Parts: sequence; structure tokens; C-alpha cells
Amino acid sequence: MKRHDDIWIMAAQCPSRLGTVDVVTRFLKERRCYITEQQSFDDRLSGQFFIRTEFRPEEAGFDADTFQAGFAERAAEFEMSSELTPPGRLMPVVIMVSKADHCLNDLLYRYRTGQLPIDIRAIVSNHPDLASLSEWHGIPYHHFPITAETKPEQEAQVWRVIEESGAELVILARYMQVLSSEMCTRLSGRAINIHHSLLPGFKGARPYHQAYDKGVKLVGATAHYINDDLDEGPIITQGVEPVSHADYPEDLVAKGRDIECLTLARAVALHVERRVFLNRNRTVVFQR
Repeated sequence: MKRHDDIWIMAAQCPSRLGTVDVVTRFLKERRCYITEQQSFDDRLSGQFFIRTEFRPEEAGFDADTFQAGFAERAAEFEMSSELTPPGRLMPVVIMVSKADHCLNDLLYRYRTGQLPIDIRAIVSNHPDLASLSEWHGIPYHHFPITAETKPEQEAQVWRVIEESGAELVILARYMQVLSSEMCTRLSGRAINIHHSLLPGFKGARPYHQAYDKGVKLVGATAHYINDDLDEGPIITQGVEPVSHADYPEDLVAKGRDIECLTLARAVALHVERRVFLNRNRTVVFQR
């Protein structure tokens, strides 16, 4: 969903303390900024407070640097950190893929039609298969093959692309390689992965065929930030789709692909709109 051209976003968090909402709303009122949307959450277990505000300056000449400096001074007593996002900003991203193209195709469509406020700077893959798709969209495609022996060199190439492109977010759109601990640390909080989510869990090859053999009634997908534990990073969003005895393995695969696309796109949208906050090993997510 595209935001209005005059709407700014401020996302902030701090230790739980009396006056946290007031410091945000009072400052905005004093600066003649009209709040159009606000969500907040106080986590009594972690002792952390989170707030996201969309606002519209009521007077011309709004200066972001002056605004941020003034708010930082006012919020210092709350140990509050904040981030300000201007209207219409497109977050620079790099997408990593292997051979499966369904998530990549979906992201490219949403990017091309303006449904996602992102700027895809590059696509990185360990296979050459999707180069033509990238070329059609005019996006640089980097093919970096990988083996167990060349993994450090390959990840160094990937990291170089991320740094040189200025990417603030990395999307693993069915990238079928396990990232090293070092790469996971470098990308902490700014890399989103998508994978199937089935109950019971089926690991290894052909998970949907395993699910069919067990007669599952739901298939799903999980989008999460990466960490050093495979597929166990902080969850951003999940999706499910009912299936029945009439669905064969190929039907489960098709439904699984659809829900993977939708779940990943939702997670990316939530992240770039500053609706997701890391809270220890969990996330606070202010829904759209």
C-alpha cells in the first residue's frame, strides 16, 4: 500500500517509563505535526516500550535534521532511540535466490507496480537460472557459485555486492544455502528469510510430499529475520492455507508456493514501513 506523499514515519523504542507516549505526542504537537496514525506497545516482561507514529507537518519548511536533533534532546531522559522515514522513500534491497522463482517473481511484480516501497539494487544467486528474469527488469544479476570449499570466498563476494549497492535489507527469496555465522551476524536485523511451515514439521527433501503422506490439513509459511539458528530467527509474519484429502502432493506444493509469496511480501512491507521492532528473540509487529 502506498503512503500519502506528505506522511512521515517515526519509530522509537526505549525502556518502559512514565511519559513515553507523552514525549512523542507533545513534541509533535509543539512542532505543528498532525498525527495520522499511532501504535504503541509496552512489554511488561522485557521492560521495553515501542511506538510507531505517522504524522503530517502542518507548516511548510519542515526540516528533518532539525526535527531529529530536537527530538533526540527531548527523548534523552527516556533513553529513547528513534528513526525518521521521509515520505516516498524506497528502501534499497538486495534479493538472494537459488533456482525457485516464485517468490522472486512476486517481489519483482510488487516492486514494478509500486506495491512495495523498495529499490531493488541487485539480485544474487548461486545458480545462473534466473539471470534472464533479472535482465528483463533491468536489475544487475550476480551469479556466485558455491561449494563447501568456496563458501568463505562466495560469501565475501555476496557481502561486497550488499555493501556496494547500499542495501539496507537483504531478502532471501528461497535462497537454498545456509549462511555462515559471520554473515548472519553481519545481517542481523536486516535480512528476511522465507520457508515452509508445516505441522508436524518435515525436514529434509520433499517436505510437501512428506506432508501429503501424513495427511496434513494445513500448509503454511514463516517469514523471519535470520540468525545463527537455521530457520529459527525472530518471526515477522506467518501464513496458512487449508488443504484436504483431495489435494495431491503437487497441489500442496502449489499452495505452499502461493502462501510463501504472500507471507514474504507481507514481511517485507512491514519491515520497510518500520512496523517491526526486535524485542530480544521476538518481534513487536504493528500491523498495517
